[in-house]
Amino acid sequence: QVQLVESGGGLVQAGGSLRLSCTASGSIFSINTMAWFRQAPGKQRELVAFIPSDGTTNYADSVKGRFTISRDNAKNTAVLQMNSLKPEDTAVYYCNALTKSTPWGAPSEYWGQGTQVTVSS
Repeated sequence: QVQLVESGGGLVQAGGSLRLSCTASGSIFSINTMAWFRQAPGKQRELVAFIPSDGTTNYADSVKGRFTISRDNAKNTAVLQMNSLKPEDTAVYYCNALTKSTPWGAPSEYWGQGTQVTVSS
């Protein structure tokens, strides 16, 4: 089993910044991809950004140029730096990871518990 623990959410004014962190622990041989999703009230969960093991970064169009995802493979940690926040960024943000517990096994998907981000206008 793998646990993902998120931190860093909170309340911020529009134009402000927040930094979300996610640390994976447990039975981990490798982490293929780490990602951030978000879910606003009444809306479906959506992909915000993801970063595979090679370090390439990918973003939803709505956050390009404002959010930056990074990872520290040695610490099994992913960080989402969010700048120029807008009220429409308000959501619960979830960390997601595809991990392998053995070199030969198929990857399994895990989710964090979510952290609330609220941007006031």
